[in-house]
Amino acid sequence: MARIVQKYGGTSVGDVERIKKVAERVKASHEDGNELVIVVSARAGVTNELLARARAVCSEPSERELDQLLSIGEQETIALVAMALQGIGVQAVSYTGAQAGIVTDTSFTKAKIQSIDASPIVKDLKSKKVVIVAGFQGVNVDGQVTTLGRGGSDLTAIALAAAVKADKCEIYTDVDGVYTADPRVVKNARKLEEISYDEMLELASSGSKVMQSRSVEFAKKYGVVFEVRSSFNYNPGTIVKEEVAYMEKVVVRGVAVDKDQAKVTVSNIPDKPGSAGKVFRSLAEANIIVDMIVQNLGRQGVANLTFTVPQGDSAKAVRALEPVLKALGGGEVAVYGQVAKLSVVGVGMKTHSGVAATLFEALAAAGVNIDLISTSEIKITVAIAVDKADEASRVAHGAFKLDTL
Repeated sequence: MARIVQKYGGTSVGDVERIKKVAERVKASHEDGNELVIVVSARAGVTNELLARARAVCSEPSERELDQLLSIGEQETIALVAMALQGIGVQAVSYTGAQAGIVTDTSFTKAKIQSIDASPIVKDLKSKKVVIVAGFQGVNVDGQVTTLGRGGSDLTAIALAAAVKADKCEIYTDVDGVYTADPRVVKNARKLEEISYDEMLELASSGSKVMQSRSVEFAKKYGVVFEVRSSFNYNPGTIVKEEVAYMEKVVVRGVAVDKDQAKVTVSNIPDKPGSAGKVFRSLAEANIIVDMIVQNLGRQGVANLTFTVPQGDSAKAVRALEPVLKALGGGEVAVYGQVAKLSVVGVGMKTHSGVAATLFEALAAAGVNIDLISTSEIKITVAIAVDKADEASRVAHGAFKLDTL
């Protein structure tokens, strides 16, 4: 007998028939004697539909009310999954994030988990019930409903796996593992049997839609080994775990693309200590994630900053920066439309040279212009035009021979 946390994404519970199939899979595992915590997302399309309704009645809905609204998507699913299990003879009970003891900070729409009291869940597990938990949500210390941001159901599953001391954590989605690139774009992309936390984290933060990056961070911090699998078959997936020595033998493990980025330039700010700090502090306080920062050499007492933010946060970034620039005594902020981030990732970069040269030469040969560049110990990221993103992904994948390694 094992204690297992399973997470099912929106496509896996997209309609009644798929919910029934999930219930059958859960029943089979339960009958094997396993204790099961099932984390579910809202049905595919529901969150976007709710967002559209919110914006139809108010162009800029408050984040608190958005959380109140969006949390109902998962609450529908937990009840339906519990009913489906009960209908086939399995004892099941559904929990909202609050009922599951998930306490977050006070940031609406992007809350961070602070603690989990899993004792009610453990009690139900010991009484042979399957526990169904709403992903993506929690409650803050003031009793307000909060949500964890896009992909937050992954985080719920990983956090619960740590809290209930699960033997296994399985992330079920519409793909059967982590691939060297998006297989819908790169036809010869390969599924990886294993990948390190750090590589998975970099791929997730660079646009891979398989996992939310905060989930991987949490898994690494608490040592939660998890497997990414498909809910539509029984094939082995990809194990995400601590880095082991053999992983460094492969220079690049994967390519990721994020097409949902905007380039922001803050120009003519005073070139003096503290200016950049005030700019980025205002963005941090607005809960805007900043990436790919470039600052030019100051001239004639002024300097420019260029960085990328999620496309949906670009207008919010401008609003956050305008009062700061006024306080600094000068400067302008402009958004230069949508850009794509292409990243190549691999722990082997730490011990191999020439990765950047290979990438840049391959992109140049394909006529792909590079706008911005950023690097880490195991990742190189470039900003490119959105309409070149798919081609650049195929080119980079081929340049590093990821289809044959």
